Amino acid sequence: MKFPGSVLVSLVLFAAETATALCLSGAYRAAGDRMWQWLTLLFALLPCVLVQLSLVFIHRDVSRDRPLVLLLHLLQLGPLVRCVEVFYIYFRAGRVEEPYVSITKKRQMPKDGYSEEIEKEVGQAEGKLCTHRSAFSRASVIQAFLGSAPQLTLQLYICVLQQEITAARSIFMVLSLLSIVYGALRCNILAIKIKYDDYDISVKPAAYLCIFMWRSFEIATRVTVLVLFSSVLQIWTLPVVLVNFFGFFFYPWILFWQSKSPFPENIEKALSRVGTTIVLCLLTFLYAGINMFCWSAVQVKLNDPDLINKSQNWYCLTVYYILRFIENAFLLLMWYIYKTDIYLYVCAPLLVLQLLIGYCMAVLFMLVFYQFCHPCKKLFSSSISEGLLSCFKFFCFICKPPKSTTPTNKAEVKSENTDEVQSSSKTIDSQNGNPHQSVSSNA
Repeated sequence: MKFPGSVLVSLVLFAAETATALCLSGAYRAAGDRMWQWLTLLFALLPCVLVQLSLVFIHRDVSRDRPLVLLLHLLQLGPLVRCVEVFYIYFRAGRVEEPYVSITKKRQMPKDGYSEEIEKEVGQAEGKLCTHRSAFSRASVIQAFLGSAPQLTLQLYICVLQQEITAARSIFMVLSLLSIVYGALRCNILAIKIKYDDYDISVKPAAYLCIFMWRSFEIATRVTVLVLFSSVLQIWTLPVVLVNFFGFFFYPWILFWQSKSPFPENIEKALSRVGTTIVLCLLTFLYAGINMFCWSAVQVKLNDPDLINKSQNWYCLTVYYILRFIENAFLLLMWYIYKTDIYLYVCAPLLVLQLLIGYCMAVLFMLVFYQFCHPCKKLFSSSISEGLLSCFKFFCFICKPPKSTTPTNKAEVKSENTDEVQSSSKTIDSQNGNPHQSVSSNA
């Protein structure tokens, strides 16, 4: 049975970040910075509440008679209780014989064009651990993009305004960045397991390393660009954020309305239509929060029974990174034009170049992952290189100016005139007779 290390990592990051946020908010209160104190508390407590709700929802604690567990969730101690339960199940497994086991069928990765189907016995303990891992993975994604990402942006913004990086703030920013990168990594792994649920998937360490480097460069550069832009153009920060957020929030709903599919009813049997709508809104809210900072590996599709798009669409991936690169470059250009005196001792061109190169490094690691390290790359209908090549050909075809038709028309007119002259000469000869024939007859 696999050691539940992901559960332990999620709990450690969750507890460390929450404790550091509370300590830092106390420091802001002592310094008299009330606004920074309340914003730090808001970005710390809001994801805590959402994490408790997600754990309760996945484990269906409301419909079960577990009042102590519900009380601990209300006290924001749900992840700690769940982690204790996970390790209790893990260390107790194998000591008592289970009354029954379930048999699952998984297909192996294709080898030489053939894919074998294998059967595996899954006991009750292993099934419970799988549910806990899945719940903590989703909780890590919520914590990362609805708590850690806004928190990192806020603390970096405070450092820029105050021109000071304290020890507590630097530790907090490192923890927040690790939490975001880990949440993005879990999002990638979740997307792979959901899309290829019929296959036995094993993710190699090289894949984890590529995802970690890809997400680290992407998120770090994105947060830095947003902070630099907001530090000089505070008025335009809110429109930029709202356009990004609501664009990604309404995108799945627009596709759902265009498909004219019936309203999803199979999410949870105990939920009413209003409850299902709330769950779908929270899902698209999380989807928008992820895409604000990085590419969401899970593409929401509301008319699908699993609520995600299982097809590998290289066009969406290419369009996202092209548009995001253009947006980052534009925001950096605005910062460079309107930068204030607080950046007097900063080499602005070098900083802009470093950030753009950092984002290109993120794209490079992403390409390496999909081309060489993806655990299901043998199942792709086309590789990432072929997909990107077709995308670039498509964009070049769109951007290519139409050819001028004037020379062609002139040539057509000349050929038509020549044909008319030849046909008219033939007509005259047929009417008057051939002169050579008349000369020979007279002779």
